[in-house]
Amino acid sequence: TGDSRSLCDGPSLVADQHKWTVYNSKVNLPAALNDPRLAKRESDFLTKTWGLDFVETEIMPSFYLPHITKEHFALYLQVTTQREKVHEKCKNVCPAKDDIDTIPIPSNSHDKSRTDLEQVPKIFMKPDFALDDPLTFNAVLPWSHFSGAGSKGSRDVASSRLLQEKLSHYLDVVEVNIAHQISLRSDAFFLAMTSQHELQDYLSSTSHAVKVLRDKIAQIDKVMCKGSLNILRQALTRNNCVKLYNKMKLMATVHQTQPTVQLLLSTSEFVGALDLIATTQEVLQQELQGIHSFRHLGSQLCELEKLIDKMMMADFSTYARSDLNRPLEDESQVLEEERLVSLVFGLLKQRKLDFLEIYSEEVMSAAKNIIKQCVVSTISKIEEIDTEIVVKLADQLRLMNFHQWFELLKCIFVNFIFFLKRVKTTLSVIRSVVLLVLDRNQKTKVLDGALADRNPGKGFNTVTEVGYLTHEGMFISDAFSEGEQPYVGAEPRNPRTSYLSSEPCGSDSTSEQECTTESSSSKEHTSSSVTPGGVEIMINEDMKLTDLELGRVANNIQELLYNASDVCHDRCVKFLMARAKDGFLEKLNSSEFVALSRSVEIFVKDTEELCGRRSMSLRGALQSQANRFVNRFHEERKTKLSLLLDNERWKQAEVPAEFQDLVNSIADGRISLPEKRATGAEERKPTDYLIVGGQKYAVVGTVLLLIRIFLEYCQCVDDIPSITSDMLTRLSDLIKQFNSRSCQLVLGAGALQVVGLKTITTKNLALASRCLQLIVHYIPIIRAHFETRLQPKQYNILRHFDHITKDYNDHIAEISAKLVAIMDSLFEKVLSKYEVKAPMPSTCFRNVCKQMTKMDEAIFDLLPEEQTHMLFLRINASFKLHLKRQLARLDVVNDGGPQHGLVMADVAFYTGNIQALRTLKNLDLNMAEIWEQKR
Repeated sequence: TGDSRSLCDGPSLVADQHKWTVYNSKVNLPAALNDPRLAKRESDFLTKTWGLDFVETEIMPSFYLPHITKEHFALYLQVTTQREKVHEKCKNVCPAKDDIDTIPIPSNSHDKSRTDLEQVPKIFMKPDFALDDPLTFNAVLPWSHFSGAGSKGSRDVASSRLLQEKLSHYLDVVEVNIAHQISLRSDAFFLAMTSQHELQDYLSSTSHAVKVLRDKIAQIDKVMCKGSLNILRQALTRNNCVKLYNKMKLMATVHQTQPTVQLLLSTSEFVGALDLIATTQEVLQQELQGIHSFRHLGSQLCELEKLIDKMMMADFSTYARSDLNRPLEDESQVLEEERLVSLVFGLLKQRKLDFLEIYSEEVMSAAKNIIKQCVVSTISKIEEIDTEIVVKLADQLRLMNFHQWFELLKCIFVNFIFFLKRVKTTLSVIRSVVLLVLDRNQKTKVLDGALADRNPGKGFNTVTEVGYLTHEGMFISDAFSEGEQPYVGAEPRNPRTSYLSSEPCGSDSTSEQECTTESSSSKEHTSSSVTPGGVEIMINEDMKLTDLELGRVANNIQELLYNASDVCHDRCVKFLMARAKDGFLEKLNSSEFVALSRSVEIFVKDTEELCGRRSMSLRGALQSQANRFVNRFHEERKTKLSLLLDNERWKQAEVPAEFQDLVNSIADGRISLPEKRATGAEERKPTDYLIVGGQKYAVVGTVLLLIRIFLEYCQCVDDIPSITSDMLTRLSDLIKQFNSRSCQLVLGAGALQVVGLKTITTKNLALASRCLQLIVHYIPIIRAHFETRLQPKQYNILRHFDHITKDYNDHIAEISAKLVAIMDSLFEKVLSKYEVKAPMPSTCFRNVCKQMTKMDEAIFDLLPEEQTHMLFLRINASFKLHLKRQLARLDVVNDGGPQHGLVMADVAFYTGNIQALRTLKNLDLNMAEIWEQKR
């Protein structure tokens, strides 16, 4: 019936089995002090831990200890002053040993004793006298007086006797002096004996008084106290028995923990089992600590908790596998949401945060299976592929044509979108559970802070209260009052807790108050929350995760969604690369590759909208394939242009209606290839000229195809924006190639050997010039088209177009100069034979006019009127220069003479013929310049 607090003072073998206690302390102190590794035994034995190199250093005085001065001892000195005076008085009565010499004695006796003491050697008077010292022993017993080799003589015997007598004499002298000193202090000895007798008398009287007092107290205790104390003792005993009864009922309830946990685990109620284990553990540590019958229950519950952890991880892995691998056509987005919420809550409760890694591994496995299933399903529908002969899936893939393979890729994309939606929905449920727990933690902190401010000195628990929740939000002690005192507003009891006894509490008011207090307190420790899917979960305060950890878990869930998107993209990349090994993707035509690019871009965009982050692996793989496609695309068109130029005869070609429509669409701002016309559409006749911006362009067939090639480049850029810069560089290279190759063929007369032309005519030159002008017209349009699709930091590559435009204009100017040079050489040859004589017009002027007419006929249908005017003005200037030189050579001057008249007749014939041409009626020839003299 005594206080049992001493039972709780020591550490518990069950509750503290995982902690360090005094039972783990095993130190052999003699072994530590006698460490053989120490150089000196008197050294600090702590060097056993700190090492032999430990060196003691001066310790700085502590800043937290006060500086002690004499004033701190003032009170002590006041108390001890009187005692000091008594001590000094006693010293005067009994002088110290050192003051013995000052005691007056008879002079003759004193001198005699001093003389006797002086006979004793000083070595016997030393305070460190010890015979175990060899030097001291040899000094007291000189062995030189004794013979060696074991022989005995009369002399040695006499010496030993003399030494023995001398030592006996020294002993007598010392004893005499000690007796003399005792006689001097006899008064003090007699005084002490007298005080001892008086003290014995006082003790005897005191003992008698104590005996009488004890007899009186015994009579008082018998008459007045014994009955009342017995009543109090019986009441205390009754209360202790009630406590013992309640404790035994609690033990009976705890005893049912393991069977109940097994029952809960059989129905996969992991959260309830964990809460029950946690509650029982706390009861064992608090209320039932030290109970011998439960000494193994704590360790058993720990092992059971570890088993539940493994079961939850295995169950979550099974759930994730079944959820991710079920048919994608299943409309149910979340598989068994209640089971998922329960598993996540239990894993969070146990701090098993690596369940996200398990889900990530299952996502990777499911992504592989999706591709495999799509491939197998598609191949089974293709009759051309014999799966018995071609066993490997990679080999079966390579037997597909582009249409079949592309349909398979689109099927994979669609399935991955469904897959990511399912992953996102599942992760949303997990994230909602984490956020609910986090929100509950924060609200609990706020509530606890408010209660602490309201009741700063009070707690929730009393001595007999069991403040531990089960997973249903109830106390174990509520089982005692369940039948008679159900708490108001409580949730319906779950069958899981039916094992709790419905036996009422003790009949005493204390027990009833305990049950009521526990029932009301249970509401403060639990709350119910509902997930977005409508699943109700119970959240208690026994969560081991901090707000920081919960926030990190929520972020990891979002990262897991990003990783799922990356996994899908990575699997698509591997699927793409498996088909690209034999150069299949590089052999695609532009329309097929554009279709592939569009499909990939749509998939990337959909996954970005779904997951919130762009994955770059698939886009990067497509970019690498796009670069190879660009190289092949450019090489094909570059080769095509070379073949066209090498076979071009530089004659005006007819313009099909589709090319005119193409040019018209460009003028309307649509820089793209037109759709294919229906086969039954009305056929239109081709025209002689290409109408661009109201101007007629006579072109060769190569230029028409070149314009279409330009649009193919622009179309590729629209379809695959990532290759804009590469396409621009290659398109500029193509335009440069046309300029340089056409210059070699026309101006360089390369067409004579390549095509077999007899000569490069003025018509060929004018046609080449007009083709170049058409390309120059489209360069700014192409530049604007690319500029809108480039990043601002890439604008510097647009300078290629400025260089190309300059090169083309220089080429056009060279062709014009070539036409003038042709006529210039003709004028020099013809006018060098000119003579001023009848008949008029002369043969030379007739030949000149004939050649001028041919020139006009050659370029009239090719060049616009203003360019024709400019060209003939330059030709006329060349003609006037050569005529002026010939007249100067013939000494014909503007003097109105016969020769002057003949020349004017030829000039009038020349002027009339020139102005009679179709586009040169208003041309100002200014022939008077031939008579101007040099200044």
